[in-house]
Amino acid sequence: METYAEMWKGAFGSFYFVTNTLSRATPIILVGLGTALAFRAGFFNLGAEGQMILGGLCAAITALYVPGPGWYKLVLALISGIVAGGIWSAFAGWMDAKFRMNLLITTLLLNYIASLFAGYLVAYPLKDTTGSAAMAQTKMIDQSAWLPKLFQGMSLHAGFLIALAGAILLFLFMKYTVSGYETRMLGNNPLFAAYGGVQRGKLMFYSMLASGGFAGLAGAVEVLGTQYRYLDGSLSTPGYAWSGIMATLLAGSHPLGTAFAALLLAALQTGGMGVERNTEVPLEIASVIQATLILFVSAKLSYSFLKRRKARAQSGTIS
Repeated sequence: METYAEMWKGAFGSFYFVTNTLSRATPIILVGLGTALAFRAGFFNLGAEGQMILGGLCAAITALYVPGPGWYKLVLALISGIVAGGIWSAFAGWMDAKFRMNLLITTLLLNYIASLFAGYLVAYPLKDTTGSAAMAQTKMIDQSAWLPKLFQGMSLHAGFLIALAGAILLFLFMKYTVSGYETRMLGNNPLFAAYGGVQRGKLMFYSMLASGGFAGLAGAVEVLGTQYRYLDGSLSTPGYAWSGIMATLLAGSHPLGTAFAALLLAALQTGGMGVERNTEVPLEIASVIQATLILFVSAKLSYSFLKRRKARAQSGTIS
């Protein structure tokens, strides 16, 4: 009980800790929304990490080298992050549609290409050589192009509002538009969707493009609102991408549920830091709890899959 009390205090014990939790939840929400969109369409996008990295890198490059006022560079940097992540994700979808390359494998392996390519750029041609730390990173972005903080002296920035708006808009899109209905229909019953005239290849391309766009936006807001430069490993080490996928699984790919699940996972992570500071329990207890949650979700999905498979076998025998 003492451990869980400290975990709660570390996540929500004060206004400062609340803003830290919301700030950490921001990229997880955006990644989770992109993954939820792909999952709803029946496509498994495991490349959110690479898409997030390229989105953050392109946002940093745009903010650094595009001329103009700060607000203009900020908007272009966000757009470039979305475009970079979307193109990288759509590339995997194109390989599936064109060459029947397994989407799970291509999206997963493209993570390594994106991570190592970005690492090379910030270690050599784009490396900041002005400081003494000699770290693989870009130059500092001008303050005029930073995402504004929501509260003075706190880490929470306007990217959190972007993430909330994205969750609401994606929910409305999935529930009330024709394209959203076709996306859900393709994910739930591909044969019925094909009979109804839904073009799988076209929908795959747009779904993967939007899914990667959300992940690229996650990288962009993290760079523009927290790091203020692209630092090699800063987007992959915290595990934002995999936390976003976990949030999607916990919420059953529901956009609003994904946002709440991302907040839960962020609270576990920030609360785990509080546990390690104030008790003898290590930080990894948060990872243990997350793994347990995913284990139960996986068990539920496996049970549902086996149940449907058994029902189809029985129907086939009767007919």
